Amino acid sequence: MEKGAIRHVVAVGSGKGGVGKSSVTTLLAGELLRRGNSVGILDADVGGSSVPKLVGAKGPLLDKGEGIEPAVTPEGLRLVASQFLVEQEETPVVWRGPLVTRLILQFFGGVNWGPLDYLLVDMAPGTSDVPLTIFQTLPLDGMLFIVSPQELATLIVKKAMNMARDLHVPLLGLVENLAYLTCPHCGERIEPFGPGRGRALADEYGIPMVAQLPIDPGVSSRGDLGSLLGYSSPAITQLGDGFLAALRDAKKRELTVL
Repeated sequence: MEKGAIRHVVAVGSGKGGVGKSSVTTLLAGELLRRGNSVGILDADVGGSSVPKLVGAKGPLLDKGEGIEPAVTPEGLRLVASQFLVEQEETPVVWRGPLVTRLILQFFGGVNWGPLDYLLVDMAPGTSDVPLTIFQTLPLDGMLFIVSPQELATLIVKKAMNMARDLHVPLLGLVENLAYLTCPHCGERIEPFGPGRGRALADEYGIPMVAQLPIDPGVSSRGDLGSLLGYSSPAITQLGDGFLAALRDAKKRELTVL
């Protein structure tokens, strides 16, 4: 499938649920918007769509004759998600693989995204139908991987990284989420899940360590309020800087190969 007017298409995932990939996707989108970019999110987690809640977006999606119109937030983010296809937030989307695959393809090729600098694809957990469809059909510039400090999360993200590499999707970099917290009284850095394995993992795969993100109550509270796009911090600025640098490096490697 062709990109059309979309400059960069980047998948964001982990292979595992519960590591904060949707929050990181949203925080990255917000940082890119603050830097003057046009940004969209394709929420490909059909069974567990959460980006609409995090950004306060509502459906339904409409078709005005030029394709499906994405939801647009006050910040300018363009978004499509399975959540917009049901009336109640609590209603599950219970579809078999072929239907999910068709929806993902429709969300990319059948949506009137307009000109975009970045389209972030918030991946579903696992290494089955949805990531396989995305890796094989969407014109990805690469994938950004999210991991938390636990050894189990590292094991699962390696599966996703190996799958992407086997399918010739560039590995852009690694974000270690929930890596630490800062004591509000003394400022000491605390690692409640133990020392992170993110840097060693990035070195093992030869990819950049894009950012380490802390356990931040502000992320949780702003997400609950549907206003996560507007949240910023030094760590989120680091996330934006690291992402853009990783994307530039990946492009340089691609040109060198060509």
